[in-house]
Amino acid sequence: MLTTMNIILIFTSTRAVIKAEECLRSHDVDCQVIPVPKDISSECGMALSLAAGIRERAEALLGEIGLEVRIHEPVGKRAPLFDLLTTVEQGGCSAKLPPGVLFDALDRLSVHSDPNLLVGLSTGDDAGVYRLTDEIALIETTDFFPPVCSDPFDFGQIAAANALSDVYAMGGKVLTAMNLVMFPASGIPFEVLHEIVRGGHEKVLEAGGILVGGHTIADYPPKYGLAVTGVVHPDRLINNSNAEPGQILILTKPVGTGALVAGQRLGQASAADYRRALDSMKQLNREAAEIMQQFRVRAATDITGFGLLGHALNIAKASGVAMEIDTIKVPALPGALELLEVGCIPGASFRNLDHVEASADFAPDLSYTRKMLMLDPQTSGGILLCAPPDQAEAILAELCARCCPSSAIIGRTTALVRKHLVVL
Repeated sequence: MLTTMNIILIFTSTRAVIKAEECLRSHDVDCQVIPVPKDISSECGMALSLAAGIRERAEALLGEIGLEVRIHEPVGKRAPLFDLLTTVEQGGCSAKLPPGVLFDALDRLSVHSDPNLLVGLSTGDDAGVYRLTDEIALIETTDFFPPVCSDPFDFGQIAAANALSDVYAMGGKVLTAMNLVMFPASGIPFEVLHEIVRGGHEKVLEAGGILVGGHTIADYPPKYGLAVTGVVHPDRLINNSNAEPGQILILTKPVGTGALVAGQRLGQASAADYRRALDSMKQLNREAAEIMQQFRVRAATDITGFGLLGHALNIAKASGVAMEIDTIKVPALPGALELLEVGCIPGASFRNLDHVEASADFAPDLSYTRKMLMLDPQTSGGILLCAPPDQAEAILAELCARCCPSSAIIGRTTALVRKHLVVL
């Protein structure tokens, strides 16, 4: 049995790719423009990706307009011997504890004072940061979760990208990573385990890091992630507590992965929309971190299980500012709003609402669908950064050109008057 597999349509020129995309979309055929790996073709740098099940229709449509196309079928995309989504009711960052429960537990811990501890528990940051020298600070983080998709290799890549993201949110570079593996001793073929850690390993290599070991225990359902160490110059650290009034909020990835994963489990998400969500979750935030350092951004966070509003609230509280977010400007993954509209809402969204509600002013005319999109639990989401107003457009242009074409200005920081969040 095959999973939803994508094929790649290879063309002789970029002009042909554009013409083919226009043709297919005009006939309601879902497709996506992608870069072509050099080991597949050197003729043209771009290609089209679409579901294998609509290959014949696509070929017929393109033949009618006289386009020459070559089909590449990626190997290794057959269904695993075991569908990982059958093991979970909620996976990815949707499986996080409610933020209120987590923060209450952490608030009861005694605070240890150390002049070299640059970021600890107090600000709800993405990672801990400890200064070793005047030039080097260590970034330490860990993240793991249950399956967010059926395919083990995809799951390994997404879980790894999510864990690595904490280093990038702090403006750092990845050094090393260690596997965190929870997998049953029986009941799931061990080839599935191999594919999970292979996916994670490839993503660590893409990040420029080295996988140096790890730890495993027998557990069900399976879970996977990484413990990651990175570095940053102490004076170039990016964290939650550095936001100032008057800055511009930029989001680097569209939101909606929670709804699309839930929709896939319920059989309501389209194959193309779900594949785009997986591709978004696999994308590293590495280049976004480099751009933040290029423009000396000093306040940012990555968006994961607490949703856009939950993570925005962390910055607002730690920095003592308010954040005004224009929900219409927040980019959504294709299909996410439609799924939320029909009630395909992850349970974590309501936990996120409970967490932010007392700290937020919601506009009276804000639609319920847009509100829930702001609370949608993301897995391996983008970066929310606070940009100086005179550099915001330049930062946005650089993000869109280099790595994150869906990046958008979604609001601003203001002085705190009443509530930490103003949601329009």
